[in-house]
Amino acid sequence: MLGSPCLLWLLAVTFSLVARSQLLTPQDFKEEEEDETLRPPLPAVLCDYDSCRHLQVPCKELQRAAPRACLCPGLSSPAQPPYPPRLGEVHVVAETGSAVVHWCAPSSPVHQYWLLLWEGSGAAQKGPPLNSTARRAELKRLKPGGTYVVCVVAANGAGESSVPEAGGEGLDGVSGPTFGPCGRLAVPPRSLTLVHTAVGVGTVLVLLTCSALVWHFCLRERWGCPHRAASLPTAGL
Repeated sequence: MLGSPCLLWLLAVTFSLVARSQLLTPQDFKEEEEDETLRPPLPAVLCDYDSCRHLQVPCKELQRAAPRACLCPGLSSPAQPPYPPRLGEVHVVAETGSAVVHWCAPSSPVHQYWLLLWEGSGAAQKGPPLNSTARRAELKRLKPGGTYVVCVVAANGAGESSVPEAGGEGLDGVSGPTFGPCGRLAVPPRSLTLVHTAVGVGTVLVLLTCSALVWHFCLRERWGCPHRAASLPTAGL
């Protein structure tokens, strides 16, 4: 029956739902979507990338593994040879005749590195290829007291970075960080070599002194070297 309480309750619920659906127009749904699209995205942060860090993970791998978007330094086109790396600190160990060379990666895609070493005016010695994550390498069998020129070369599929001609003539001495791919390397003499040199010089001085004394007291009279005439007393008048 129409007057039944249950039927009246169902009609009341139906009318309330219809009224609510009429209040929410399509324009309201559109405004809600626009509010969501206007929300600013989270600001990107710099990736934990250091071009001078040894065994540095490539930037693309850092971006894939990061929990949020991060930015890396811009790189040149992979269709171009890399820019020259920047030579950093060179630590020389005179006792072992070795040196540890540090460098920083260029802002270019790099597949591998290697070192070039000149001694005097001789031909360049090329080191073994190094991984693109390397920023450090060791030079061995350096001569004590020798002077060298060392350069870092970067390479990719398009070619290799440039180095100064003739092994980097005109480069400044390697006393700290430089801003080019090459630098001069001076190996100091070993401490034991200095001791031997000092002993040798002292021995030569002793021999010269002994020779002078022998000449003065022995050989001079044997070879008839003239003596100074003794002064005679004058007779008084």
